[in-house]
Amino acid sequence: MLDLKLLQRQPEMVAQALLERRSEMRMEDFQALDERRRALLGQAEAIKSARNKISDQIAALKRQGGDAGDLTRQSNTLAEQVAALDAETGEVKAAQQEWMLRVPNLPHASVPRGQDENDNQEVSRWGTPPAFDFTPREHWDLGMALGGLDFDRGSKLTGSRFAVSWGWAARLERALANFFLDMQTNEHGYTEILPPQIVNRKTMQGTGNLPKFAADLFKLENWEYFLIPTAEVPLTNLHADETLEEAALPLAYTAQTACFRSEAGSAGKDTRGLIRQHQFTKVEMVRFALPARSFDELEVMRGHAENLLKRLDLPYRVVTLCTGDMGFSAAKTYDLEVWLPGQNKYREISSCSNCTDFQARRANIRFRPKGGGKPEFLHTLNGSGLPVGRTLVAIMENGQQKDGSFILPKALRPYMDGREQIGPA
Repeated sequence: MLDLKLLQRQPEMVAQALLERRSEMRMEDFQALDERRRALLGQAEAIKSARNKISDQIAALKRQGGDAGDLTRQSNTLAEQVAALDAETGEVKAAQQEWMLRVPNLPHASVPRGQDENDNQEVSRWGTPPAFDFTPREHWDLGMALGGLDFDRGSKLTGSRFAVSWGWAARLERALANFFLDMQTNEHGYTEILPPQIVNRKTMQGTGNLPKFAADLFKLENWEYFLIPTAEVPLTNLHADETLEEAALPLAYTAQTACFRSEAGSAGKDTRGLIRQHQFTKVEMVRFALPARSFDELEVMRGHAENLLKRLDLPYRVVTLCTGDMGFSAAKTYDLEVWLPGQNKYREISSCSNCTDFQARRANIRFRPKGGGKPEFLHTLNGSGLPVGRTLVAIMENGQQKDGSFILPKALRPYMDGREQIGPA
């Protein structure tokens, strides 16, 4: 959520930022509501002032033994008018709050201006895509041929965009999750959390998933509960309505959870394989930082995601998302895109974002400065570290061999009882 004072004092700047973010929200709507709110408050104050004067007259008249009936009736009429104005003011404030909840974060000055993914800027590349003396296969062909990925039974059990992992595939997913968590906790300094994977409406609102993205969520029938789309949601809200001490920052949390996404608006995209499933496993990173340090923390988090890919020897590139391609809550985002030989292109495997104080305002998360003074909103950051399914895809495709097997990265072999290769049974 943006600062109300910023919206009121710098409407032109915000309006330009909304255009750059391709948002449908318009500052004119906010200004009309704000003007109406101010007008109603002014009217109410004027009537309250008039009523106070009448109250003084009533008191004076009663002290003299006079009849204050007419003045009392006038006072009651004014009280009714104030009540009506207060009710209307409440409605306008609610509409203004709803508008503010649907406005995206403002892009940082370092974010490239652009319309879509074609305007994203490449930052760096690591690793060399493998060269094959055969036509590389896509992961679903490899996985099904090796008996590990079963999309037909996933569809039978639930529906499209679900899969069943058998044997080596289930074991490899578990190995990846454990490897990610070990790296994050032992080497990167994150505290491991096991949060609920069902959260309430307030929690979803705190990270910006509601109200704007309700269609992307799975809601429990007859409950105001939702399945989480990512562990970012519960991890960020761990400190909702709390004030932390400056000395405690930064804080770093990681969690492995299932993630559930309806993939609204993705009809026809990645209909085969594991790239875009309704349910998948991911290890998430969340950091709480001082405002003056948050963009440094973004670089730290990006480095942590890169370390995972390097350890797995997976070629990747880093891009900075442009204003038209960034997520709703982000002020700046790096995407890490891993090379997939089967598709012959880089595909997103991690997004690392600085949300500045946008989520902290929604969730009411503050810190108390060391030198005293009024508590301030801190900055929140989040990143994938990493999604298990997409990493499995990258390992299979980059390590594939002509006979249909694939080589396991050395870093994973201790988690697979020393196994070096997955091949036909």
